[in-house]
Amino acid sequence: MVGQANGSRTRQAFSVVNGRHDLAMPSGPASIAGSDCSSIEFTREDVEALLNEKMKTKNKFNLKEKCDQMIEYIKRLRLCIKWFQELEGSHLLEQENLKNLLEMAEKKCTDLEMLMKTKEEELNSIIMDLRKKYASSEEKLTNEELEKLAAMEALAREKDAKAAAERLQASLSEELRIAQRENSSANQKISSLNDMYKRLQEYNTSLQQYNSKLQSELALTNETLKRVEKEKAAVVENLSTLRGHYNSLQDQLASSRASQDEAMKQKEALVREVGCLRVDLHQVREYRDCQLSQVQALAAEVIKYKEWTGKSLAELDCLTFKSNELEARCSSQGEQIRTLQNQLLVAENKLQMSDLSALETRTEFEEQKKLIHDLQRRLVEAEVKIIEGENLRKKLHNTILELKGNIRVFCRVRPLLPEDGVVTEVKVISYPTAIEALGRGIDVMQNGQKHSFTFDKVFMPDASQHDVFVEISQLVQSALDGYKVCIFAYGQTGSGKTYTMMGRPGSPDEKGLIPRSLEQIFQTRQSLKPQGWKYEMQVSMLEIYNETIRDLLSTNRPCSDVSRTESGVAGKQYTIKHDPNGNTHVTDLNIVDVCSSREVSFLLDQAAQSRSVGKTQMNEQSSRSHFVFTLRISGYNENTDQHVQGVLNLIDLAGSERLSKSGSTGDRLKETQAINKSLSSLSDVIFALAKKEDHVPFRNSKLTYLLQPCLGGDSKTLMFANISPDPSSVGESLCSLRFAARVNACEIGIPRRQTNVRSSDSRLSYG
Repeated sequence: MVGQANGSRTRQAFSVVNGRHDLAMPSGPASIAGSDCSSIEFTREDVEALLNEKMKTKNKFNLKEKCDQMIEYIKRLRLCIKWFQELEGSHLLEQENLKNLLEMAEKKCTDLEMLMKTKEEELNSIIMDLRKKYASSEEKLTNEELEKLAAMEALAREKDAKAAAERLQASLSEELRIAQRENSSANQKISSLNDMYKRLQEYNTSLQQYNSKLQSELALTNETLKRVEKEKAAVVENLSTLRGHYNSLQDQLASSRASQDEAMKQKEALVREVGCLRVDLHQVREYRDCQLSQVQALAAEVIKYKEWTGKSLAELDCLTFKSNELEARCSSQGEQIRTLQNQLLVAENKLQMSDLSALETRTEFEEQKKLIHDLQRRLVEAEVKIIEGENLRKKLHNTILELKGNIRVFCRVRPLLPEDGVVTEVKVISYPTAIEALGRGIDVMQNGQKHSFTFDKVFMPDASQHDVFVEISQLVQSALDGYKVCIFAYGQTGSGKTYTMMGRPGSPDEKGLIPRSLEQIFQTRQSLKPQGWKYEMQVSMLEIYNETIRDLLSTNRPCSDVSRTESGVAGKQYTIKHDPNGNTHVTDLNIVDVCSSREVSFLLDQAAQSRSVGKTQMNEQSSRSHFVFTLRISGYNENTDQHVQGVLNLIDLAGSERLSKSGSTGDRLKETQAINKSLSSLSDVIFALAKKEDHVPFRNSKLTYLLQPCLGGDSKTLMFANISPDPSSVGESLCSLRFAARVNACEIGIPRRQTNVRSSDSRLSYG
């Protein structure tokens, strides 16, 4: 728990601190012992050894030796506590420094986050603008590329058509040359035929005339063929896309070739057979007519082809112009794309630079985050150490109080209520922030003078019922361990005593100490069953009203006690008796066996309805009696054959009040006088105990006589001093705090655990 000392601080052996009998203890003033505290360190084992150390004396009846050992043991405990207080102060200082460092780191981290966010927003805006520009440029580029591709496709189609036309023209020229050669050969054959006709004129004059006519017709045909050849040459030069029409011309030429072949055959046949010449000539005429019609058709088609060629040339020029324009636009768009690409490269460089800066910032942020986590871890460790030190301090403090036999005192300040009617902002109650008084001190201002008090624990107005119960839970646990435990609430009327003890009905979060104590006891009983423990529990509840004991669990009380008291006839008389073992009995008091907290809650509700309450000017529902709740616990362990007997007394005292402020009259006046008398008797008992007088006036009132085992016996006793923050009640608050300080100074003896004791009576003692 405690580390090594820093620097050259040397650690003394704990045996020196314990003051073994074989070592001589240094004798000197307390200031020297206090100065040596800083050079001594304690470990968990040392503290536990100190706490578990038992007094060993040669003669158990030698009280002086026991007293000296007890004084020496208390000195060592004080030395240990002082060392722990110094350690706690250093831990608190370190915690404060760590908190400051954490706040500075968080502030720096927040600034870095804000700077990163602004830079990130700027970069995001720049990136968005660049992306928009890039998207628009890409869209324009795609459109231009589509137009360019369309133009290139059209130009390619034109070039393909032009190349096809050129190939067609070359093939036509080749065929025309072949046709010309064939025509020349045909002319030669015709001339030979003319010679043959002249030689045959002698045989047939009519045949000669026919031959002459045929020659003239053939001449005309040749002229026509020459003209057609010229026109064909012109068509071949001008047309480029007339392949289909050329096929028809080729078919016609093929047919003409076939006809020419037939003519040659006919001529040869005429040479061979003169008789068949007329038939052949007739066929030649028909063929000539067909050729003429074909020539005319070809002439018409040539004209059409010329027109189409002119249109195609115009379209080709238009397409060439458009292609040039598109190439110019493509070049300009290419320049724009290059400029945009350069801008994009610049933007990407800027983005990379921003990413690098963001990475550096993020790295610094991660480092700061790690530092913050480290500081938080150290802070948590320091808080854990502080909590452990506080728990150990409480344990040591409780051990000292138990050894001294003091009554522990807790102070609780209730919050301001609307009915208080406080209009001033001046606070009469404050809480010191010094380390030695933190959570234990309270200051009260009256007439400009400050009165300071220190108790075992001080609960501020914002403390919840759970927070209060956590502090007394170990004390309640002692009842199961076989101790007598008494917890009572003291204070002026309206200061919150009943709320502290009983809580607010119907609100589970605001249950008081009595319901929470019962829940803890029954839960612990269940958890101890596997260890062999079996417990029997009995409950009794009474009130002291006008110095008269009333049984709140009596079944015939509404028709007996109350009616008899109001009519002046004495009701059932209850007598308080103490036995030599320190146990207390109340005769004829109803004691109920209980098995669960639900049964006890039902009995508490029954008792609350029977308790005496009334309305005063200081409180709407003022308790007019002292309420005493007693839980008797008897436990037996089958494994160890051990018996324990404990008692838990939870007491809600009636509130002290002044007649001038409460305005009580009649029955309320008698109740106030009886309450103030019993509380005054309690004060006299406390004064006598504080002064260690031989005679303590326990019998002056029923309340003090009932509390005699708690105030002057061997029980663990705790008092709640309930305080009102109302400035008009500052006088009563000071009286309550002074009384609580006197109670805290009382020594009532060391608590004694009751084991191996079984009552001969079936009912347990009050305690």
